[in-house]
Amino acid sequence: MSDSPSKKAKMKISGMSCATCALNIEKSLDNLEGVKEANVNLNTEEADVEYDPKKVKFQELENEIKKSGYGVINEKVALKIGGMTCAMCVNAIEDVLSKLDGVSEVNVNLASEMAYVTYNPNITAVKDMKEAIEDLGYQYLGIEGEETEDLEEKIREEDLKGKRNRFIVGFAVSIPLFFLMFSNITLPIPMHYFMLIVTIIPFIYVSYPIFIAAYKALRNGLLDMDVMYSLGIGVAYGSSLLGTFQIVLTPEFMFYETALMLAAFLMLGRYLETRAKGNTSTAIKKLIGMQPKTATVIRNNQELEVKIEEVETGDLVVVKPGEKISTDGIVEDGESYVDESAITGEPVPVYKDSGKNVVGGTINQNGMLKFRATKIGKDTVLAQIIKMVEVAQGSKPPVQRIADRAVTYFIPTILLIALVSFVAWYILGSTLLFGLTVLISILVVACPCALGLATPTAVTVGIGRGAELGILIKNGEALEISEKISTVLFDKTGTLTKGKPEVTDIMVVDTEEDNLLKLAASVEKNSEHPLAQAVVKKARSKGIKLIKSSGFSSFGGKGVKAVVDNETIIIGNRMLFEENNIELTAEIQDSLLKLENEGKTAIIIVSENKILGVIAVADTLKETTKKAIQELKNMKLEVVMITGDNSGTAQAIAEQINIENVISEVLPQDKAVEVKKLQDKGEIIAFVGDGINDAPALAQADVGIAIGSGTDIAIESGDIVLIKDDLLDSVASIQLSKKVMGRIKQNIFWAFGYNSILIPVAAGILYPTFGITFRPEYAGMAMALSSVTIVSLSLMLKGYIPPAKKLKK
Repeated sequence: MSDSPSKKAKMKISGMSCATCALNIEKSLDNLEGVKEANVNLNTEEADVEYDPKKVKFQELENEIKKSGYGVINEKVALKIGGMTCAMCVNAIEDVLSKLDGVSEVNVNLASEMAYVTYNPNITAVKDMKEAIEDLGYQYLGIEGEETEDLEEKIREEDLKGKRNRFIVGFAVSIPLFFLMFSNITLPIPMHYFMLIVTIIPFIYVSYPIFIAAYKALRNGLLDMDVMYSLGIGVAYGSSLLGTFQIVLTPEFMFYETALMLAAFLMLGRYLETRAKGNTSTAIKKLIGMQPKTATVIRNNQELEVKIEEVETGDLVVVKPGEKISTDGIVEDGESYVDESAITGEPVPVYKDSGKNVVGGTINQNGMLKFRATKIGKDTVLAQIIKMVEVAQGSKPPVQRIADRAVTYFIPTILLIALVSFVAWYILGSTLLFGLTVLISILVVACPCALGLATPTAVTVGIGRGAELGILIKNGEALEISEKISTVLFDKTGTLTKGKPEVTDIMVVDTEEDNLLKLAASVEKNSEHPLAQAVVKKARSKGIKLIKSSGFSSFGGKGVKAVVDNETIIIGNRMLFEENNIELTAEIQDSLLKLENEGKTAIIIVSENKILGVIAVADTLKETTKKAIQELKNMKLEVVMITGDNSGTAQAIAEQINIENVISEVLPQDKAVEVKKLQDKGEIIAFVGDGINDAPALAQADVGIAIGSGTDIAIESGDIVLIKDDLLDSVASIQLSKKVMGRIKQNIFWAFGYNSILIPVAAGILYPTFGITFRPEYAGMAMALSSVTIVSLSLMLKGYIPPAKKLKK
């Protein structure tokens, strides 16, 4: 007997640094049963693995590499799917895509009707996913980002039209029949024959999609909402047929109008649900709609209109009043006001002239601009925002696991309850008609859709609303953790302050003021630190010519040194000189203390161990800092400031903005350590920083909030990215997260509550005491309203404005 056919996989690996890494990975893979050969190439950072797919799955290969401490680089794709109706559809698609060899992770969002798939393109392809989706009976509508919007909209409109026509026909026939049942009108033929003749064609028309969907589900071994609903209306119509022809049952078993009305209610519910779900993604649709289709570029001294895909980095682009700016770039000529509200959430137009940055998708208002394209295509700020929002909307906060687990057991449980109730009432002596009524009502009233929609609709709308407000929440987990934050830790420079300090005081000891500035600035011109830039700016403003320096080096947040005119110049804070045993005179100590108490940062300039003088630099607070801190305190959150400044300076700044807890004299690389210390005490930490120097602390925090500066967004930093350089937005991001999580919990509560209350009622719990029978028609109406209610509650987030956004700035 021959061996089973093997497969070959090529995987891109990250984290390898030497030949030993490659050998470790090879050894780990070779130890897996089913792996025939593994070769790892350090240069290309790729692993070629031959394996038996019957003995080992691709995901196991990936997991083994990750267990060894390395990463596997895969591709991600967002697929548009049509035809999903409930949480069981989500589970079915996730299950079938996960089983494709080469697929690592699948997240399906019922609200946005998207599947987010992480996969290895060397093993599986999008066409394989397409086939798997279509085999299940759903529609594959293409990849997000492709020109599929028109097709998607056309299919959606046709779907809505079909559902609308079906529920109109269903109600137009069933409602008159419902009232006819209780009237004394005499018909020329028996009522049951009349009902059959009138309902047979409308019933087939209205319920046909339901039965087809149920058949496809059963064919794939799935139990979903369509299966359950088909059972309900099938039992209703089937028992009516048996009663009409007196096969086992009698003519009193007449549910013709009930079966038709139930099918109509389902179509109505799905029609309203589809329309509502279409409104959950309006934010991302707006962002995508902002992307211009063409651009005007200057080539060979001529203006040419080209497709946006043909614009190249370095092109000189012309944008006239009223036109969209096509790509990111830097203005070279002209001046105008630009509406950046869709990117930053700021309604006031921004003035642009030579040297200013412009962002693709924003609108030029009143003047003509010529700018040099710096980022195009997927590298533009708008493209990155769209990608981030899409990924975030497809993510699942941990709270969704509750609903996911419930949905898994939901339909089998309902089927069991329905059967047990039917048998129990029959044994207790009720009529067979009553038992069937209970059975149909339970099958119809139960709705897993509400559970499936509770989280994704709120996440989709909430994250979209955040994007409109200039708050980019990168995943669902950040939403959930943000709700639990107990302490907000702020970096000082560039976060609480403007990050653009200026020289305020110059104290000379053994030299002249201009010479002190010349030596200090000649060294500091080599540094990008804001304090260094302030000294250089001051020297140049006085017309001082700087000297060439050599041997520049930095002391990691404490100071710098370089050789100027054969003199070794050391510039730094008090800590640096104390560590190097350079004695500071009492006069210098007093001056430093005075400056620090005024909230200024003092730097000492030393030449060949001789103190030349002190320069004080002050960084002013941002306009919204004090309001942001107060708003957080109103929310009962602990606020802490962390800075590299000495204790005196730090306390002076903290007193201005009413912060009691200060962590001072912390080097940049140690901020993450301080975050960890607070976490070890049980605090849930949000760290707010500039997203560049604070990357380690942002990563260590439970929630990292990276502040951008207009269009300069640190996309990779933080769990939440704020496009505007405004501290009130950091507060607004927490408030928005709390609001979204509150709505998710409310949705889940109503979804569970709806099923928990109405299923027992449908089972006849009120009948013995009150004589109330929950008719199937009422069950159908309640079921239709349940999902619509959940989606509508989520849609209310579209108009939410965080309190911090309402504060006058």
